[in-house]
Amino acid sequence: MAECKSLIPTIEGEDHVIAAAKHIVRALGANTNLTDDVKKILADLDSRLSTMTVPSSNNRGEIIEIEQRLNFIQEKIASWESDQSIWDSSPEEASEYLQAVEEVQSLTESLGALSMNEGEEATKLLNRAHSVLQMGMAKLEEEFSNILMQNRQPFEPEHMSFRSCEEDIVDEESTISVEDDSAEDSLQRESTSKSSEEYTIDLVHPDVIPDLKCIASLMFTSNYDQECRQAYINIRKDALDECLFILEMEKLSIEDVLRMEWSTLNCMIKKWIRAMKIFVRVYLASEKRLCDQVFGQFGSVNLVCFVEVSRGPMLQLLNFGDAIAVGPRLPEKLFRILDMYEVLAELLPDIETFFSDEVGSSVRIESHEVLRRLGDSVRGTFLQFENAIQSNASTNPFAGGGIHPLTKYVMNYIKILTDYSGTLDLLLEDHDEYPASLLSNISPVKEEEKEKECSSSSNSPMACHLQSITSVLESNLDEKSRLYRDESLQHFFLMNNICYMVQKVKGSELGALFGDNWIRQHNRKFQKHAMGYERATWSSILSLLKDEGICSPGSNSVSKTVLKERFRNFNLAFEEVYKNQTGWLIPDPQLREDLRISVSLKVIQAYRTFTGRYASQLDGGRHSDRYIKYSADDLQNFLLDLFEGSPKSLHYPRRRFW
Repeated sequence: MAECKSLIPTIEGEDHVIAAAKHIVRALGANTNLTDDVKKILADLDSRLSTMTVPSSNNRGEIIEIEQRLNFIQEKIASWESDQSIWDSSPEEASEYLQAVEEVQSLTESLGALSMNEGEEATKLLNRAHSVLQMGMAKLEEEFSNILMQNRQPFEPEHMSFRSCEEDIVDEESTISVEDDSAEDSLQRESTSKSSEEYTIDLVHPDVIPDLKCIASLMFTSNYDQECRQAYINIRKDALDECLFILEMEKLSIEDVLRMEWSTLNCMIKKWIRAMKIFVRVYLASEKRLCDQVFGQFGSVNLVCFVEVSRGPMLQLLNFGDAIAVGPRLPEKLFRILDMYEVLAELLPDIETFFSDEVGSSVRIESHEVLRRLGDSVRGTFLQFENAIQSNASTNPFAGGGIHPLTKYVMNYIKILTDYSGTLDLLLEDHDEYPASLLSNISPVKEEEKEKECSSSSNSPMACHLQSITSVLESNLDEKSRLYRDESLQHFFLMNNICYMVQKVKGSELGALFGDNWIRQHNRKFQKHAMGYERATWSSILSLLKDEGICSPGSNSVSKTVLKERFRNFNLAFEEVYKNQTGWLIPDPQLREDLRISVSLKVIQAYRTFTGRYASQLDGGRHSDRYIKYSADDLQNFLLDLFEGSPKSLHYPRRRFW
């Protein structure tokens, strides 16, 4: 109290001096003979004197007390200014440091109020307090970053419940193999992402979340929120970049992607599909939770930080999807593009939730745009597939009249497409017109059939397009059949290929899309070609076993010369058919058996009847084996060798032809 009394005269004296100075300045200013410059100087001096105040005795004591406290805290904060982390030392030291910084903040607020009225001394002390506070905030920012870095939890995607990319999707190259139908039948595409599974993991050890919240709270209330946010964003950006590295997603430009070989790109797409699911469903969900835990009490700051952290990695993933969408539209890419479309479409609600506000609009808009472009690519690639079928030309007939590789490829291809029926119906809904470029090369009959099939209201857009594809395929097969000079082989080739198409439709989900009417129509088609084959191959041979022309002209007696000629020609014709058609192939066991039975019924019955009637009339029946080389049972067995795809010849050296 004594110290305060000694100050009073001094303070009163200062008041008198200031008042006298004001009086003198105003008296001088009243002189009318002063120049303008002098008047201006006196006006400025008067203004400055008016703002001068002398602290009261009570405020003066408070300032001294604040200064003493600031000295102590400054020394304490400076003692922690080292490379060693405070939070690594002990919880007690961390708590003491936070209390010290809080006190500096409180002193700063007090000095801010005093400096408005107590003059230059309080202002200097306020500036000093701000410097100490800045020192403390810089250390807290450093500690905040260290805690985030040192307590990051390892990210182990192999322990996620999502399947690996190798297990996730069946490889289409093997699925649509033209060599191994049995393998194709056993393979089925698995869903890329049918689960709505979403869960969070701890990206930072949960024990340090309270410390992070406490530091953030102190920095925000001290108006160092920008520094706190930036520290968080910098650390977590690096963490998300590392996440993409672990998920094997490289930073690639659109040009890099377009230059890739398909085998490499195919693997990259599988990695992208897996990465998208894990990154959005697990990592982004966990990052959002971490932002909410640290910054949830500061309004929209948590959302801003989340978007700043995750925008770059998300746009990197979307950029890859965009590169695929704008790339060449090759048929072999269609399944992968569909997989990408389905994954992004399924993740879109999650993305919209994470980036719901204006600050996240760029990610949200780009996600929709990439999905749209992927959809355009699916449509374009689908139509390109139809064009590829139409333009598949051959210069040589397919050996053996079997199932053409194009038929296998197309039917296995569209069989896999049924797994995407929902997506394709959506994408083709407003694009179900048949391409004009294709209609020009489809025969009028097939075009009429296509229109009839697609006119049914029960047919989905996808069903209509798939039926269109088979119509294009049939037209192409018709062209290929004309490469055979042998009419019977033309029918044989079409019978085999249309039968294969029917079996693929009946034995898969295509049956429901194409309908019973399509199956019945095409059953009749391949059966018609089977009858055409029999007629072209066997009609001329069976005509040799008819009674017409056997008798001599003008007589009822059998002409032995004609009879011998008939048997000789039959033997030659049968041997020629055997030699050729053992090399022909019918892959379908049931069709092969049915055709053999049909041929046997006609040939064997006619042969038995003819030989039974006329064998005895060849040299009195004594040397009939000279002309009748084969028994009916022989022929029956020989017919069983047909259509196996293994050429054979008949040799009977012990028998003479005549």
